[in-house]
Parts: sequence; structure tokens; C-alpha cells
Amino acid sequence: MKKMLRFILLLAVAMGMAAGVGLWKVRQLAHTPLDLKEDKIFTLKAGTGRTALGQQLYDEKLITRPRVFQWLLRVKPELSHFKAGTYRLTPKMTVADMLGLLVSGKEAQFPLRFVEGSRVSDLLKLLRESPYIKHTLKDDDYATLAQALKLEHPEQVEGWFYPDTWLYTAGTTDVALLKRSHQRMVEAVDLAWKGRKEGLPYKDKNQLVTMASIIEKETAVAGERDRVASVFINRLRIGMRLQTDPTVIYGMGERYNGRLTRSDLERPTPYNTYVIGGLPPGAIALPGEASLKAAAQPAKTPYLYFVADGKGGHTFNTNLRDHNKSVRDYLNALRDKDGQ
Repeated sequence: MKKMLRFILLLAVAMGMAAGVGLWKVRQLAHTPLDLKEDKIFTLKAGTGRTALGQQLYDEKLITRPRVFQWLLRVKPELSHFKAGTYRLTPKMTVADMLGLLVSGKEAQFPLRFVEGSRVSDLLKLLRESPYIKHTLKDDDYATLAQALKLEHPEQVEGWFYPDTWLYTAGTTDVALLKRSHQRMVEAVDLAWKGRKEGLPYKDKNQLVTMASIIEKETAVAGERDRVASVFINRLRIGMRLQTDPTVIYGMGERYNGRLTRSDLERPTPYNTYVIGGLPPGAIALPGEASLKAAAQPAKTPYLYFVADGKGGHTFNTNLRDHNKSVRDYLNALRDKDGQ
């Protein structure tokens, strides 16, 4: 009997020691940092169980002891209710931190930048090249996009998307992102329209967006946008053609090779403002909020002309004689720069 008691006692001690060692290993694993030198995107598929997760983490070299990992999930059952998704794992994150993230369901967010002055075709290309986006548009035709977004004015696609950095999670559709951008632009245009000066020669909001897009393409200098707007407004009021190169370039489409010739300026297109009177039928790019504001609240000036000054801005003039002189000064400055 005494031998049996001694055996049971020794067995209990041994089991207690083993349990203690096991718990120590579990705690050690929980506080072990992931072997990462940079952020890692980790995707957990729906229906993944404890064993499958442990194997996936082992296969991706995020843990080295899959059996101890299973013990951890038993000892800490609150860490076993993980959710499917795509997550961003970071250096110095521990195994417990990682499991906490998987339980939280806080998926990784990816940035996508819609740049001022770009075209909708640029956005569609960017979407197709961006990771983790679910592509649902069958093609990049503007008509397809208008139909997918159920636009009230299907002909108004260009320019009607808000340039900003948009965050999305894996599996977000291209249409969902574009809806967010379009709705934000509608709100920005409504605000600019309500705050516009009286007497501006716009028939509707689309013409405001069209003007804003031209301003966006003509200058990147914030302090002169309202003056650029004033030149175009002054021209519209007296029936003078806008004669702005960016509209010609847009109308040329794929024919544009980086240079404009005299024949390009003389060739009629719906967007060639050297040939047509008034505004073109629609926007030529995504205007930023500053350009929308300039279009809605142009400066009050007598200017009818402007030309690049060679320093990043523009020189503004009221008459053709002074304008031609400014053009000559600009060309001379270019020649001097090339001669250096």
C-alpha cells in the first residue's frame, strides 16, 4: 500500500511538473514576438479552425511550435474566436497580440490615391492594378461605369470623382470605392454651387465642374487659381474663346503624343476651345476642392490672358500686346535655361 501511495505521489508530482512546464511553454509562446522584419499581410479564410490556423501559421513561419500553439488556444479560449479576413501583422507583435487582432476582426486597410488632375480612365487603371480589390466592372468604358453607379446623368462621368486617399479592406469592390468617391464629389460640388458668386455664366453644376477641371489642369499654384478662373469667366462673358491647351489635349485622346502642333489647335473636336465657343461639353479631369472653389468664386479682375512665367506660376495681362510680350519673355527665359 505504501509503495502504491508513493507511486501515486510521484506520478502526481511528475504530472504537476509537466503541467508547469507546459504552462511555461504556453506563456513563452504567447509572449514570443513574431519573426517579422516588416509588415506582413495575413489572410485567414472563412471556416478555418484551430488546427488549420496553427498549420497555416507554421507554414508561413510565424510560429515554430504548432502543438504548443494548440495548448495556448485551450488555455486562453478567448483567443480562439478568430474571424476570417485579411490582417496586417507588424514587427514586435507577439503571438498573443496576433491572436487578439484576429479575434478583433480589425482587417488591414489599404490606401488608394485619386490624384487631382487625373482622368477617370486613370482611376480605372489604378483600381485594376491595386491589390485586394474585387473587380466587378467588365471593362473600362465610361458607359459601363455610369450604368454600374446608376448615375442620374450618365454622360457626366469625367471629373465627377473626388480626389483623395481612399482606404479599403480586402475584397472591397471597384464599384464600391468609386461610389464613395463620386458621392463625396457630388457633396463638394453642391457646396461650391451653393456658395458661388452671383452672375457666373454657368448653366448648371456640370459646367462648374468643367471650369474647375480646366483650372486644375492650368495651374498648380494655389494662390493664382481664382485669377485663372477670372480670365476664363471674363472671356465667357464677352464671347471670347477660352483657347486653353488642356481641353485640346483631352479632345485629342490617344492621338496626343506630348506635343501640340498648330494643326492640332485648328482641328475641330467637341473639346477644342480654340475652335468652339464657350465651355466644352464636360470636364477634362478631376478637380480638387480648391479648383472648385476658384470656379465658384473667381477673383474680380480685368485679365483676359495668362502665360507661364517660367518660375512655376503665370503672368496675367489685360490685352494682347502685353500678353505677346509676356510670351516672348517666357520663350527667352526657356532659351536661356536651355543654354546653361
